[in-house]
Amino acid sequence: MTRMTRLMAALVVLCLAWTPAGAQAPASTVVLSTTTSTQDSGLLDVLIPLFEKQTGLTVKPVSVGTGQALALAARGEADVALVHAPSLEKKYVADGKLLNRRLVMYNDFIVIGPEDDPAKIRGEKRAAAAFAKIAAAGARFVSRGDKSGTHILEQALWKESRATPAAPWYIESGQGMGATLGIADDRRAYTLTDRGTYLAFSKRLALKPLVEGDKALFNVYSVMEVNPANGSRVNAAGGKAFAEFMLAPATQAVIKTFGVDKFGQPLFVPIAGKKDEDL
Repeated sequence: MTRMTRLMAALVVLCLAWTPAGAQAPASTVVLSTTTSTQDSGLLDVLIPLFEKQTGLTVKPVSVGTGQALALAARGEADVALVHAPSLEKKYVADGKLLNRRLVMYNDFIVIGPEDDPAKIRGEKRAAAAFAKIAAAGARFVSRGDKSGTHILEQALWKESRATPAAPWYIESGQGMGATLGIADDRRAYTLTDRGTYLAFSKRLALKPLVEGDKALFNVYSVMEVNPANGSRVNAAGGKAFAEFMLAPATQAVIKTFGVDKFGQPLFVPIAGKKDEDL
């Protein structure tokens, strides 16, 4: 066999074995579009290996703000979404971009700030009232400013407070929750954070929880499958498998105890099977 003949034979074998990347990768890879809080809290570091071991699939998490996470899914650039902005999620479901929205877990948001509390918000029952005091005092506040679920809630609280956040005391980080906590700590500023990420970073922070317990600070996470009509690369089977995994009793049991050994309390409360009206 001549060198040219061997080369042609090799090319034929490659052509027969080759399948488009867009068709092959989704069969073994699940793209998870999620929020920075699930990543920064460490929860995904525990759950993803469990899912991969059970299914043989590989998960590629894309951790961004909820607004970006939902937009990625709507463009067919993800297979499943795990996020926390109920009003926005329901719009995507109504538009048919996302399917089968189901509740997974919840924690809550807290307003944190420096120990000396220059705006005197400690113990406020309503987060919006605390925001009004921060604005009146011109005390530094760091916002994520990234259209995330946290940012969406923050904007709603500013609206309820009837105060208008503005420079120089209002600072937008444009980053995820972990990075925003670091900036707020450096600036000795107030910020709004989910409790899970705060606890995960608490040993590095001087900032303290000052306002908590307001019903407006309730933080619910949902999982949704991506409509395969959103794009040819959507791995609908893989996305469904991950969604079912998040709701499975064994996974919910892991969520229930996650954080207890390290922080003395769970970072999330599992709620699979419940509806919005149950909460």
